[in-house]
Amino acid sequence: MAGKANTVQSILQDAQQGHYAPVYFLMGDEPYYIDMISDYLINHILTEGQREFDQSVFYGKDFERGAAAIFTAARRYPMLSPYQVIAIKEAQLIKNLEEDLAVYYQNPTPTTILIISYKGKRLDKRRKLASQLEQTAVVFESKAVRDYDMPAWIMQEAASMGFRIDARTTQILADYLGTDLSRVVSELTKLKIVLGGKSQDITPEVVEKHIGISKDFNNFELVNALTRKDIYKAHRIARYYAQNPKEHPVQLITVVLYDFFSKLLIYQYLADKSASFAAKAMGVAPFLVRDYEAAARLYSVRKILDNITLIREYDARSKGFRQTALADGELLRELLSRLMA
Repeated sequence: MAGKANTVQSILQDAQQGHYAPVYFLMGDEPYYIDMISDYLINHILTEGQREFDQSVFYGKDFERGAAAIFTAARRYPMLSPYQVIAIKEAQLIKNLEEDLAVYYQNPTPTTILIISYKGKRLDKRRKLASQLEQTAVVFESKAVRDYDMPAWIMQEAASMGFRIDARTTQILADYLGTDLSRVVSELTKLKIVLGGKSQDITPEVVEKHIGISKDFNNFELVNALTRKDIYKAHRIARYYAQNPKEHPVQLITVVLYDFFSKLLIYQYLADKSASFAAKAMGVAPFLVRDYEAAARLYSVRKILDNITLIREYDARSKGFRQTALADGELLRELLSRLMA
């Protein structure tokens, strides 16, 4: 509740026990948790019958010039319920929202619960409103999950759904799905439905069959080929990518290659190359450190620096700068050959 560090678990637990705050100010870069909390409160504070009379959901796009009308509605008292629930979605689109909220909060209606979804923005903590809300309301910041934390996040989410999943498969999913938590949960939910309890194991074969990520031709396997200078495997993957250019644009592949060699450069300069320290320094899962250890024996610092320059050059060429008539697939194969030369 108000006055303490708020987490998703603590907010939902308090709500389940019927302990509500006058305002829920849900802000930050990761929409998944904002939506999770908002949707739970909208669906559980009032019963279905009560919601018809005493709940209103407003959208910021309809109030871009100001939220005065919403806060006028918030000053009303409930008709049939102990609370009136006012939810504002996309509140970040409303001009001067914080100013309008500050005016309302000078004399808030005790039976109104406000749920404000403020995505991609944060409350200005220099203002008096911030300190007021932190004392009497629930202020929650939903922080984006960093890319190198995604494998662990996926593994934890999969476990919560009753799945077993290994480090390699989580990395494949993380590379393909990125940091979009909603998409990850959607894909895992799809697997739960498709598998129907017949299997608890998420393997690369399951991922390939039901999500569409090839177990052999993906960014994880491409980087794996680079770590060992496996030219044959790298070119097989490049050919597959060339046949599926919409799913594997060369511009995104160069980002993956740049990321790999940048982290390899960090590894080369580490005094402490233990798995735990190196994983933290490079921002990768600990099980990947052994791949960087293997790659460090094949790529000198000079070669890594040259490769980073090459990747930048080929990225520019893929975008039309000094480009020849090479197709993207040929461009990628040429780049891979030079990186492993």
